[in-house]
Amino acid sequence: MEENEIVLQNAEEQIEERIVFNSVDQVLKSLQQIVDKTEPASRQELDTIKQSFYKLYKSQEEGSADANQEEQFKSLMQIAKEKRAVALKAVEASLQDNLKKKQDILRKMEELGEKIETDPSAYTEFKSLQTEWKETGDVPQANVKDLWQRFQQYAERFYDIQKLNNEFREYDFKKNLEIKTKICVQAEELANCEDILSAQRMLQKLHQEFRETGPVAKELREDIWNRFKAASAVVNKRHQQFFDTLKQAEQENLEKKTGLCERLEKLVQEEIATVKQWNSKTQEVIDIQKEWKEIGFAPQKSNQKIFERFRKACDDFFDKKGQFFAGVKDEMTLNLQHKTALCEQAEALKDSTDWKETAEKLAALQKEWKEIGAVPRKYTVSIWNRFVAACDAFFERRANESNSVHIQESNNLKIKKDILEKLKAFNPESLTDADKETIEKLMVLWNETGHVPFKVKDKVISQYKAECERLSVRRGTVATEQSDSKEKLIKKYESLKSQIQTYENNLGFLSFSQSDKKGNKLVADIENKIQQLKNDAEVLLQRIREQ
Repeated sequence: MEENEIVLQNAEEQIEERIVFNSVDQVLKSLQQIVDKTEPASRQELDTIKQSFYKLYKSQEEGSADANQEEQFKSLMQIAKEKRAVALKAVEASLQDNLKKKQDILRKMEELGEKIETDPSAYTEFKSLQTEWKETGDVPQANVKDLWQRFQQYAERFYDIQKLNNEFREYDFKKNLEIKTKICVQAEELANCEDILSAQRMLQKLHQEFRETGPVAKELREDIWNRFKAASAVVNKRHQQFFDTLKQAEQENLEKKTGLCERLEKLVQEEIATVKQWNSKTQEVIDIQKEWKEIGFAPQKSNQKIFERFRKACDDFFDKKGQFFAGVKDEMTLNLQHKTALCEQAEALKDSTDWKETAEKLAALQKEWKEIGAVPRKYTVSIWNRFVAACDAFFERRANESNSVHIQESNNLKIKKDILEKLKAFNPESLTDADKETIEKLMVLWNETGHVPFKVKDKVISQYKAECERLSVRRGTVATEQSDSKEKLIKKYESLKSQIQTYENNLGFLSFSQSDKKGNKLVADIENKIQQLKNDAEVLLQRIREQ
């Protein structure tokens, strides 16, 4: 790391507090504040800002990322870097200037050592040089050790060989001892400081102050240094343990994040063939992203690399998803065209009165509809309603036609019951010609009256036959219905079975939510109709077996 970096951010001896950002806007706001400040940001601070921005920017929901946010970030980051570059140049110039000043001070101290014995003013000049040394700022790190060793060497030699008044000399040693003893006490108190990073920074300042303080009596120099060194060792040990713990936590975070990357990369390799599967896997990716956000930083040298790996895996997944849904969209468009054609065919059949053939055709269209995949969401309801409306129009007309037949049969039953009552009123022992004429008219009316409900037909015919035999008259075609051929009965039975199958196909095609009262009533009506047709078919089948 360059020396101006060390002076600017002291990165070798401390770690900046890491801020956790929750949104892209928060990162941009923080970066704007950095740009607005007078002092430049540290390199680590800018790295953290950059990592946080792209982590949050890329983890936004698909389609919600704002390109303007990235442009704003790049612009602000460029300003911050330029500002930092200017500051680094200024720091470098200041370091070099301070180096020259201290080298000049050392040269003067060395010269003073040669004239201590002959120049009484040397002591005062030497103290002035010590003050000037302390007031001179930092120098390049590579020169610190050498300069300090030379400073100590010249200072100790000056005090050791000077022939000045012992009172001044002892007083200076005493004051230096007081200062260094106070520094030792402060260093020892740092062992109890809860803020380990602050303690380390304070210790560095104490080291600089200790070095810049003049010597103590020769017999005390080793003891005071050993005391200060022992206090420093305690603080340095706590500082090292802190970083060891931090490094371990960051290594564990790296392992967790590596595991998440592997899970994502495995997801990307999976064959996902349906919309349902894609929705499920997408939720799994979102859960992984949430888990990632809850994990802290990885080691700095690996943090950016693991994030880029994670981001690439996310991008690969959503790119693959996008390609799939692009194909699905094309397929849905074709499905819509296919279903539209089925609607047109159903609409062409809805007014037909060829009940059997049309019902079979509509059932075939319904089966074909089921085999076609989904259509674009915005057309799902409308195209379904169009097709169902055409099918319902036909089946409702057929149902109404069937109801009309049943009504007519019920009316016929009333007429024939009335005829039976009138025939029962005649006495065969006293029939007049007028009575016989009336009976004949009733028989004609009976034959002209159409079918009655099938379940009472045999009973009514039997009653009519009994009355005719009681009155000793020819029944004419009274038993016509009863003498239907077996072949005709079989045709009727097949017709009923065909109707039942059509209704069942239609029923399987319909599906309504529990809240759709109209739709569920239609389903119930169809189920009742199916049961009625099955009952009629069972009666007809029994008659066929009896023939």
